[in-house]
Amino acid sequence: AYSMEQLGLPPTVMKKRVEETLDLLGIAELRGVALSELSGGEQQRVAIGAVLTTRPALMILDEPTSALDPNGAEDVLATVTRLAHDLAMTVVLAEHRIERVLQYVDRVAHVGQDGRVTLGTPEEIMTTADVAPPVIELGRWAGWSPLPMPIRDARAQSHMMRRSLFQRGLVVSKVPTMTRTPLLRAQDIVVDFPEIRAVDGVDLTLHEGEITVLMGRNGCGKSTLLWALQGTGKRNQGSVLVHGSSWVDPHSLKPAARRRIVSMVPQTPTDILYESSVALELHRSDKDASADLGTTRSILDSLAPGISDDLHPRDLSEGQKLSLALSIQLAAQPPVVLFDEPTRGLDYDGKKALANSFKELAINGHAVMVVTHDVEFSALCADRVLFMAAGKIVADGPAVDILAASPAYAPQVAKITAGIQDASHWLTVPAVQTSLGEVMS
Repeated sequence: AYSMEQLGLPPTVMKKRVEETLDLLGIAELRGVALSELSGGEQQRVAIGAVLTTRPALMILDEPTSALDPNGAEDVLATVTRLAHDLAMTVVLAEHRIERVLQYVDRVAHVGQDGRVTLGTPEEIMTTADVAPPVIELGRWAGWSPLPMPIRDARAQSHMMRRSLFQRGLVVSKVPTMTRTPLLRAQDIVVDFPEIRAVDGVDLTLHEGEITVLMGRNGCGKSTLLWALQGTGKRNQGSVLVHGSSWVDPHSLKPAARRRIVSMVPQTPTDILYESSVALELHRSDKDASADLGTTRSILDSLAPGISDDLHPRDLSEGQKLSLALSIQLAAQPPVVLFDEPTRGLDYDGKKALANSFKELAINGHAVMVVTHDVEFSALCADRVLFMAAGKIVADGPAVDILAASPAYAPQVAKITAGIQDASHWLTVPAVQTSLGEVMS
């Protein structure tokens, strides 16, 4: 109601619009909840709602779905579209997850590397754009014309491709059957907050050389579980043991010692960046990790080369901030590395680079766990996927099985290549290309 109060709207109008907006965004159950108790995605919905109640003629949204689960993002975008069409509102979206918004937009403004802006229909811009979602990448490679924007159009053009895929056999990226060494064991984890059980009896093992992705709707307890595993967060019940030189509970350690066995990169990387320059951050990191001088700089250069020592950490791009925070955490060489929504603010190239970084961590023996709503990123890097609901782990298995079988969380390529009765065995464009070689459909 605050935005409407500033406009001096009558109380009767405010009450009505508050109720309408709560229903539009599916957040009526949050009516009496303190903002500080909301998850990142819930906060984002409330912020969008605060804008919608004023009924603006023009609404500009900067990555409005970045913290939302797929169902929540679809609900918000459908609501915004309905407002644009029914109330003649003009909406401008700045969004890296183009796969989420492309089907809703009337025009696309493409900002090139040189800063030039090209305006046109989605079909016109996506033909040559240097950033493109998987459905466009697949359409370009397969030579489909016109390029499909929504999944249903891609399905209509992909029948020959699907037939060829199933005739040529399966190229599936499943977790290898070899025995992996456990690096983190959690048993019966319970986290309670006033009037809510955020984590409810979770058992979990993370293994050496494995990338585990944790997914689920906003507010289901994912971030709370991650902090409980890291040792800083609250834990009312259960045990967490991490294997460094021996098995130890990270909660029992001081921060410097804890960082040497399990590191955490939070949703906002700047939360762990304190100094006034990159150079000072790197120096402090080497000192805190008891590492040789230049260790953190070497890691940073491998992730994001060319970041100047003189820059303020908060002046870096989102991808550079993430790389700096990750470098600081890796300087101590912890066996377990945790990430909370690491793809926010990253474009497709940035996500591919980050996925490769995670794969390098796994190859080098780390156990990697990632909380994310980004299904396309999960398809790029996950060995194993967990689904969480109401504080419990409700699904756990190989990424190709768990993601492809989920109507909400299946990546675009899986939706395009799924059979009539069977889930897809392909999650990414490279997986399709590997199966078909140079054959074009």
